[in-house]
Amino acid sequence: MANPLYDTLFGAHAGSEAPFLYLPDGNKITYAGFLESSAQIAHVLTGLGLWAGDRVALQVQKSPQALAVFAACVQAGLVLLPLNTAYTTEELTYFIENSGAALVIIDSGKLEALAPVAEGLGARVETLNADGSGSLTDKAAQAPRQFDTVPRGEDDLAAFLYTSGTTGRSKGAMLTQANLLSNARTLVQEWRFTADDVLLHALPIFHTHGLFVATNVTLVAGGSMIFLPGFDLDQILAQMPKATAMMGVPTFYTRLLDDPRFTRGAAVHMRLFISGSAPLLAETHVQFEALTGQRILERYGMTETNMNTSNPYDGERRAGTVGFPLPGVELKITNPETGATLPQGEVGAIEVRGPNVFKGYWQMPEKTAAELREDGFFITGDLGVIDADGYVSIVGRSKDLIISGGYNIYPKEIELVLDEQDGVLESAVIGVPHRDFGETVVGVLVPRNGATLDTDAIMEKIRQPLARFKHPRRLVVVDSLPRNTMGKVQKNLLRDEFKDLFV
Repeated sequence: MANPLYDTLFGAHAGSEAPFLYLPDGNKITYAGFLESSAQIAHVLTGLGLWAGDRVALQVQKSPQALAVFAACVQAGLVLLPLNTAYTTEELTYFIENSGAALVIIDSGKLEALAPVAEGLGARVETLNADGSGSLTDKAAQAPRQFDTVPRGEDDLAAFLYTSGTTGRSKGAMLTQANLLSNARTLVQEWRFTADDVLLHALPIFHTHGLFVATNVTLVAGGSMIFLPGFDLDQILAQMPKATAMMGVPTFYTRLLDDPRFTRGAAVHMRLFISGSAPLLAETHVQFEALTGQRILERYGMTETNMNTSNPYDGERRAGTVGFPLPGVELKITNPETGATLPQGEVGAIEVRGPNVFKGYWQMPEKTAAELREDGFFITGDLGVIDADGYVSIVGRSKDLIISGGYNIYPKEIELVLDEQDGVLESAVIGVPHRDFGETVVGVLVPRNGATLDTDAIMEKIRQPLARFKHPRRLVVVDSLPRNTMGKVQKNLLRDEFKDLFV
């Protein structure tokens, strides 16, 4: 019996001296060298008594060694839990306990606080630091450089990715080998990745974007990555001439556009810029194309499914949309209350089905049953619409839907109008409690540098394009919008901040 995920991502490159990772210090790691390191780590993991199916929690800074832990887990048949480096000890306690992790790998600086917690829950602890040092690599250095791959099947679990947990306890989305493989193979074809590609990788690897999209696509194609610890504008601009593609979040692109060093010449070597994890403003699309002559390719995915849709590589990359369903992925818009499929052009709940869709939530059968239908369609929690040409647009999250006086109000529609107003950099529209209407609309505005916003004048200008029930009852100006590590606006924090405006 083979191990399809390891064989495809890693085993296919055994012995290859082709470059896999280019590091910011000028060094490089070949495929062969990387696989030897990951095999040594696999020996450590199994030597600690871990068996196929056991869970390994990983909360460390991005490094080649951290990526090698992923490869080691796949080769040893273990289930990886990549965890956000911002999580607190209390949050990590929940993840370790909920997952039943057999091993926790953390930065040495967290050892004192977390070791007693992990050990109390029956988990072993090893350390791995940003520079590659730590107890894990100390032990790995003494291990053989070859490891007999543990047989696994496509239906076996490869990873848990925990959701952000903004509406309650985080859920562990169970991803199989087939989920990861199908998505990576599809994206290589759709985005035209080859062994000649060099991906500029500045994303974190605790998230599906940086780990299972960027990395897996590179591995399937046999290309290489410029592996940066994070987004550093100086490093991005210095390394870009050596790259052919970049995957990023909208913040990457707005920061590039704000820097005078980012010119058409700086991007001339690039064949593809991809954006995801949060909506990209239409204005960013326009500015980027005007400066570089290239149009950013925006796509749509989530923790439970990896990628679902993409704007086309060839053809119109339409601003404000996330393109078309990927090959093999079915997408429909349904009535949130009845589940009935809605006609084209109507806003409703996005549901998807395909080989990319996860197996369910770990130890949460009720949540799984509530969000994963018996026919395989997953209720994403996103609200969307399909236009006459088949392009999918995301209008918000179902939890962000505002119901005011019995009317359904979609924040994205109002945000698009607010973003067009003079002096407004970006906006977020939320619903807050209201004594008479249940909820009412509040617009939160961020001004452009040096701009002073006249909220009364803006309110007057938006009256015409918006029906009266959609008019914000208040416009609030803030310096910036709260975002998570992947650039998504945290509307739950805004709702908490402004919940008492009308009560």
